[in-house]
Amino acid sequence: MLIHVVQSGDTLWALADHYSVTIQQIVAANGLSVLDTLVIGQALVIPTSDHYHAVEEGESIWQIAKRYGTTPEALVQANQLTNVDLIQIGAKLILPSEDRPSKEVNAYLTNLGRAGQSMIEQVGNDLTYLSPFSYEVKNDGSLKGLNDLQVLTIARSTKVAPLMSITNVDTHGFNSEIAHVILNNLSVQAILINNLLSTLAAKGYRGLNVDFEYVPSEDRERYNYFLQQLVNHLRPQGYLVSSAIAPKLSSKQRGLLYEAHDYLIHGQLLDFVVLMTYEWGWAGGPPMAIAPLNMVKRVLDYAVTVIPRNKIMIGIALYARDWTLPYVKGGPNARTFSPQYAIQLAARYHTSIQYDQLSQSPFFRYTDENGLKHEVWFEDARSMQAKFNLVKDYNLRGISYWVLPALFSQVWLVQETSFDVIRL
Repeated sequence: MLIHVVQSGDTLWALADHYSVTIQQIVAANGLSVLDTLVIGQALVIPTSDHYHAVEEGESIWQIAKRYGTTPEALVQANQLTNVDLIQIGAKLILPSEDRPSKEVNAYLTNLGRAGQSMIEQVGNDLTYLSPFSYEVKNDGSLKGLNDLQVLTIARSTKVAPLMSITNVDTHGFNSEIAHVILNNLSVQAILINNLLSTLAAKGYRGLNVDFEYVPSEDRERYNYFLQQLVNHLRPQGYLVSSAIAPKLSSKQRGLLYEAHDYLIHGQLLDFVVLMTYEWGWAGGPPMAIAPLNMVKRVLDYAVTVIPRNKIMIGIALYARDWTLPYVKGGPNARTFSPQYAIQLAARYHTSIQYDQLSQSPFFRYTDENGLKHEVWFEDARSMQAKFNLVKDYNLRGISYWVLPALFSQVWLVQETSFDVIRL
């Protein structure tokens, strides 16, 4: 696989001819139609078995390495280059064949209907775990269940291990009071743990993922105690226990989202954690990258000091956001949709896609039929490759997608090029 950024004059026919692949291969890898208009700045993955790259005018070793998801050092070594500034145009560079590391991959699934079932049938081979979202915990220790039997059947048929996801969510979203009651009432906590054990066994789940958010800061130690009780009761039965935790930059970070999430204790007690490294560009905030690489790195720089690297999975967003400009605090939320729809939107309004180097994220601006200006941030093959490289650079356990189903075909080829997926 290589990543091609569309330039003026590019067509599917020309690209297929240039890279010696078929139009249908490009279309399938990127979720396109043969009738789709290519957008200047759009990233396309090109499936190729070629082990060489012919140097083009103006290309640097760094640019070539980035296209193929490798490093300049690996290219230099594979080609025994002594001066990277004197590469001749047309020279054929050997592309290094790197051993892919084996990583675990989780995906949260919110649509348990036919769309979600079809997605698991398509991408099950690219997943270690599937986390249907979510069983909602109630104040009395009972659970609001899920109609998940069909999804679980498909997951098992594709050899994906299902994880039971529990949240402190009600009809209005994450509820701090629900978490407070559960964590401070041991009799309710015992009822909840019994209900979890019953559901895990009845549904055939492989483990538990706890996603308690906006937990009151005064309940930090109670949350740690609850996790210890889960481990004490579930691990002897062979279940994995994991959590989803907010993206903290330090142990002293303030805010309701962060303070009760004790990275050190989660890392000591649990089998693994999912760092929710996304939502900097949230729907109610100003336009910006949803998961900027520079911020993800800052979270990791702290996390690896207190959590074993082999227990860390980074969260990866599979969606786009569209903000109406000018941004007004308290105004309408940004629209959320798939990365492929973002490309269609750029094509419809005849705009070009830009790429922010600091955040390693694509974006574009357009003006709609009513004269309103918009700014769209999304993910593409380049931003995915950058995040997958982080997983390898930091030697982490793996990745966790939020959220399936997602119209984002190219992510799977980029993943398959980067990792071998661990299957349980």
